[in-house]
Amino acid sequence: MERLLLLEDDAGLIDGLKYTLEREGYELRVVRTVAEAKTLLFQQKIFFDLLLLDVALPDGTGYEICEQVRGAKNQAPILFLTAADEEMQIIRGLDSGGDDYLTKPFRLGELCSRIRALLRRSRIQKEADEESLLSSGEIQVHLSENRAWRGEMLLSLTATEYRLLCLFLRNKGRIMTRETILNALWDDNGSFVDDNTLSVHIRRLREKVEEEPSRPKHLLTVRGFGYQWKEDL
Repeated sequence: MERLLLLEDDAGLIDGLKYTLEREGYELRVVRTVAEAKTLLFQQKIFFDLLLLDVALPDGTGYEICEQVRGAKNQAPILFLTAADEEMQIIRGLDSGGDDYLTKPFRLGELCSRIRALLRRSRIQKEADEESLLSSGEIQVHLSENRAWRGEMLLSLTATEYRLLCLFLRNKGRIMTRETILNALWDDNGSFVDDNTLSVHIRRLREKVEEEPSRPKHLLTVRGFGYQWKEDL
């Protein structure tokens, strides 16, 4: 269940939004002041999948919350609820880090549609961010740069070693047979590693990712089966 935060001081609107959003399957927390919102977000540090922020509140504005959320590196989608369709309000909301806005009065169906779109976009971005980095302990692979690091040291890997490392990090803890590894290393250009040289590539990769290659802690040989990448304990 995705958790939403509603910052709004209009009691009538709150009732309608609460009924509709909970019926849609969301968990909704409601606050009526900027101070209450700050308590949840920055003191209690409760995570929300999306924020619905009214612009004008008794003790401040939704812009203030938005700016602080973005300053804390929180990328949860933010939808502003504005009282007037004024260009300056819209620009300020988007410039402060907001993702979308709705002008009151609005149809609840349109609000739900906007929320679904923002949450879907957020999920896609999270998946992309997770896929852009593979890591295990001090080993990190930045896929967008095709670079691998051990701590602060940039690893000098061959194309095959790089592909091997990515394969192991994507399958951490799983015992992989030699056949599975060989099939995974075959590419569309016909480049492949044969069984005779796989052991050599494994050994060379160990020399670059292990502190003591002769006593590996990560890239382990599982006799009779294949290889396994083991996480730090």
